[in-house]
Amino acid sequence: MSQSATLPFSISILILCSSNLPGVTHAQTSTLCPGEALSFTGQLASPNGRYKLAFFTPPTGRSFLGISDASYSENLWVANRTAPIINDNANLTMEADGVLAIRRVGQAPIALNANRAAVNSVATLEDSGNFVVTELNADGSVKGVLWQSFDYPTDTLFPGMMLGNDFAAGEVRRLASWLTDINPAPGAFSLEWDLTVNGTVELIMKRRGEVYWTSGLLERDNRVFQNLPTLSDNFLANDYQFHYVSNSSERSFFYTVIGGRSSWWKLEPRGRLWDTSMAFLLDQDVCLGFSSATPGCHNAENTPQCRRKGDKYEARTGYFERSPLHYTDLRADDGLTDCWAGCWKNCSCIAYEMVGDYCRYWDEQAKFIPDESTRRDYYVLNSSLPTSKESSRWWIWVIVGLVAALLVLLFGFLVYYRRKKLIEERERNEEEILIELTTSDQLNESAEVGEEGKKSRSVKVFSFASIQAATKDFSLENKLGQGGFGPIYKGRFPEGQEIAVKRLSSGSGQGLVEFKNEIILIAKLQHMNLVRLLGCCIFRDEKMLIYEYMPNKSLNFFLFNSTKRSSLNWKTRFSIVEGIAQGLLYLHKYSRLRIIHRDLKASNILLDENMVPKISDFGMAKIFGREDTEALTNRVVGTYGYMAPEYAMEGVFSDKSDVYSFGVLLLEIVSGRKNSSFHHYDRAVSLVAYASETWKDRTCLDIMDPTFVDAPREQILRCIHVALLSVQDDAADRPGMADIVLMLTNESMRLPEPNEPAYVAQKNKPSTKQPHINESETYSLISITTVPEAR
Repeated sequence: MSQSATLPFSISILILCSSNLPGVTHAQTSTLCPGEALSFTGQLASPNGRYKLAFFTPPTGRSFLGISDASYSENLWVANRTAPIINDNANLTMEADGVLAIRRVGQAPIALNANRAAVNSVATLEDSGNFVVTELNADGSVKGVLWQSFDYPTDTLFPGMMLGNDFAAGEVRRLASWLTDINPAPGAFSLEWDLTVNGTVELIMKRRGEVYWTSGLLERDNRVFQNLPTLSDNFLANDYQFHYVSNSSERSFFYTVIGGRSSWWKLEPRGRLWDTSMAFLLDQDVCLGFSSATPGCHNAENTPQCRRKGDKYEARTGYFERSPLHYTDLRADDGLTDCWAGCWKNCSCIAYEMVGDYCRYWDEQAKFIPDESTRRDYYVLNSSLPTSKESSRWWIWVIVGLVAALLVLLFGFLVYYRRKKLIEERERNEEEILIELTTSDQLNESAEVGEEGKKSRSVKVFSFASIQAATKDFSLENKLGQGGFGPIYKGRFPEGQEIAVKRLSSGSGQGLVEFKNEIILIAKLQHMNLVRLLGCCIFRDEKMLIYEYMPNKSLNFFLFNSTKRSSLNWKTRFSIVEGIAQGLLYLHKYSRLRIIHRDLKASNILLDENMVPKISDFGMAKIFGREDTEALTNRVVGTYGYMAPEYAMEGVFSDKSDVYSFGVLLLEIVSGRKNSSFHHYDRAVSLVAYASETWKDRTCLDIMDPTFVDAPREQILRCIHVALLSVQDDAADRPGMADIVLMLTNESMRLPEPNEPAYVAQKNKPSTKQPHINESETYSLISITTVPEAR
């Protein structure tokens, strides 16, 4: 080159490097010119002050030239990571020919751009963190880039730095982690941009050349990767823009940051990838062993069969009671994950530790003792020590406990809420029923007149407290008996009025609506031979009917008691028969709707102080329309011995069903004996059968109660005759109650001959229905759903 040609260039170099005079190479500047040197203690700084180029010495005692971030004090690029400086006598020199060289005393120089140098060049640390050697034209303008640090990534990816393949230059650009946290030498992990086995181009992290993790495809307008969920969920996803180039010259990837935020990605010795914001893109050790939780992980090749899904080594603080199984010396380029690999592939190895330049391993015979005071970490196989595994997952039990507690609280709240709603609904229904009972036109109107000429009365609603006090808290001494619907108690109000309380049991089958209808029905049936309802009480689950008290209890109490039966002379008994007949006649004929009692028996005939009979217990009553003659039910209920055969066998009932029951009851009144428990040697199995046989033999007076004295035999005989007419097998042959009343009172009336009673006609017929019966109690299903006007 001629002197005239080089003069302008020399002038331009002099102007550009005028601030870098010999002897002041340590000054704050961003450029290095030919003939200048950066001393061991000096530094270059980017114009924006963010990055600096300087020598640094980690705890290993070896020194390196690197670029660091001034804010985070992180070394991001290392020029001589495979050739450390053994002392502090070194500098970075830009030779006159433009070659950048690290000169070390006692060691060979390290040329950074040996094949890409020019005399007319300058080295500059740019604001991007890129250290660039630029060739200049004679006028000082940039001719081109000769060399740049971005072409030689170490462990950090800067915005604008490319990863991938430069096919023209024959170079592969990849990140390589440090060997350890204090040794910049290339470590076990690398990050590349390349083709996967599936033919897709992705970020590929490798460990010792084996695929460790892949990023998945770019998504969402090139802003996130499939297998980087941390990035996807992080606010940083809105700051990144990823770019890739794929053609015959290159296949490369780089990223930029929107808004100029400080950013770089760093690959650490244990495979952690993180951003300058301290956001972990991929955590360390996540793919060591079997890890299905982290997307993109690849299991290590040649994994022994003894390892199973979920196995991995976890850092634990503590100590081992036994000495290590063996030691393994590390090579110069080995790191902690190489200790992992040695333990992972040895089925007997449960733990490892890296100490200095070697690995220590423990076998399955060793016992690990957790101890936070030791401040020493071991890497222990999670499946080898159950106690260790449990302690490492304490948070799972905390979550399980919290979830269980929340579920219990939620269940308790739902139960409380449901119970509260049920109580509110029940109270609302009670209030509605009580209002209806006390204001119903059906009860308060006075158009209906009973047999006694008295107007119907409205139902009084008693408080539970008043009934509880009247019955002495439902004491046993006040209990009169037990019916099919529940117990009956005697009570006395403070003013002296005596009452009978029918307390319906929860299993009676009677709901609130049915209970209301029964009250309305009984309240409107006013007759001297029907029990009088005084009122009712509804309180929570309690439903009670309040009747007038019958001091002589029931007909059953006298009739079937050997000592008390004698107090019922024939005159009293016949009066009771007439009263029962009049009561049934009222139910069947003189009420606007015909009412079938369906459970007429001695225990349901109450006696007042004058021994006047009162038909009670309308729990099984059925209402018939004026045009109805009979009805059919699928549920046959009643009391053994009193049910008509067509009802017991076929479920068919009518007013003639009550007539049959009346006939049985009439025979019991005449004889003083129960139909169901009657037996007379080998002659008959029931009172009805015995009466029929004696009628044929003309000895029917044999069934008469022997306690009668001077009783009119003709009247007794007439009652037996009427009873046998009432229990005939065919319901059509039985007389109605109006005829029965005439037969009983008109002695001149001629009575027809009775046919065979039901037991004879039915004894050879197969039963098609089985009645639900009990010898002494009544079981019923309330079926009154509407209550029309009654008379």
